[in-house]
Amino acid sequence: MIEKEKLVERFLRYVHIDTQSDDTDTDRFPSTEKQLNLSKLLADELIALGLTDVSMDENGYVIATVPSNIDTKVPVIGFLAHVDTSPDMPGNEVKPRLVENYDGGDIQLNPEVSITVKDFPEITAYKGQTLIVTDGVTLLGADDKAGIAEIMTAVEYMVTNPDFKHGDIRIGFTVDEEVGRGVDRFDVKKFNADFAYTLDGGRIGEIEYENFNAAGAKIAVQGRNIHPGYAKDKMKNAILIGQEFNAMLPALSQPVHTEGYEGFFHLIKFEGTVEKATFQYIIRDHDRAMFEARKEMMTKIATCLNGKYGENTIHLELTDQYFNMREKIEPVFYVVETAVKAMEAVGVKPLVKPIRGGTDGARLSFMGLPCPNLFAGGENFHGKHEYVPVESMVKANEVILKIIEIISPFEGL
Repeated sequence: MIEKEKLVERFLRYVHIDTQSDDTDTDRFPSTEKQLNLSKLLADELIALGLTDVSMDENGYVIATVPSNIDTKVPVIGFLAHVDTSPDMPGNEVKPRLVENYDGGDIQLNPEVSITVKDFPEITAYKGQTLIVTDGVTLLGADDKAGIAEIMTAVEYMVTNPDFKHGDIRIGFTVDEEVGRGVDRFDVKKFNADFAYTLDGGRIGEIEYENFNAAGAKIAVQGRNIHPGYAKDKMKNAILIGQEFNAMLPALSQPVHTEGYEGFFHLIKFEGTVEKATFQYIIRDHDRAMFEARKEMMTKIATCLNGKYGENTIHLELTDQYFNMREKIEPVFYVVETAVKAMEAVGVKPLVKPIRGGTDGARLSFMGLPCPNLFAGGENFHGKHEYVPVESMVKANEVILKIIEIISPFEGL
């Protein structure tokens, strides 16, 4: 059904385009102009495929419709992916390599970097398959260019196979997902879908309709710099005070010690001198009450340290980022059940699990568009050990088409 070579060619072409987003404080949207290069390319490709209502706005959002070829009124389904890659790892000069008929052992990416079975035992599940890997210097970009390639290949299939019957299918490509602002300006009303799926998950079979509640914390520490020879009872070292703040958080409540539904505090950035220091955290928890308790804990620590070192020593800024979409998906749970049915129909074992992160779909669900997340096939996102099995991408493509096929006669809305 799917031309694997076209799917791979698309993906390799997309990963060569640098679309890294920027997580520094900025009012610019999207956060980097270079994301627009891929958005424009995708819009042009959709037009070349014959779609007539393709739009790309000033924010870099691309929206298009594969028009219905049936007379029956059926739900409008959306499929979305994001163009940007993580700001935490270089995304330029990506040099992907195909490892055909993977032998189940370690993969040498360059003389210094390998994907080892010891560190990444799950890779052995792909023995005999074709893996696309990096050169050990940059990320690969399967998050989420694998999702983009899968959606675009599905669009081409529908356009070139008129015997494949379907209702209206909405296509959306977003920006800045990796910095938590991916749908800040997305027009859900214009997208006009009854429900949608993001193709932004990891390994084959993943279906995710639960995600973390998420917040960001910025901590500014105002110290007092005094010549160290005369500092007794006068100096306030902002670096050490910041370290004290961090030490007051639960030691086991870090990403390295947590899994499943367990939440965490994650220190992601530190800059400082004796006079001033800044610490930046992300806060995550699936349970809303525990999420609020985590934020309250940070507030109490800041109050405690201000009492110890003086008022305004610690300035804490907490910002909610997104919430658990489960409450928005459960009332329309057939969207998950449909995805499960589609996976089973194409020979994929469904893996329903909570997202230990977030997607555009989480925020879209709270904006009125129920939007669970499906696998795109990649592993080890955001790093130089990232890889994607070609066979997983093919199956993701088949799942898209099977969902459409299942929904086409559905009249439940």
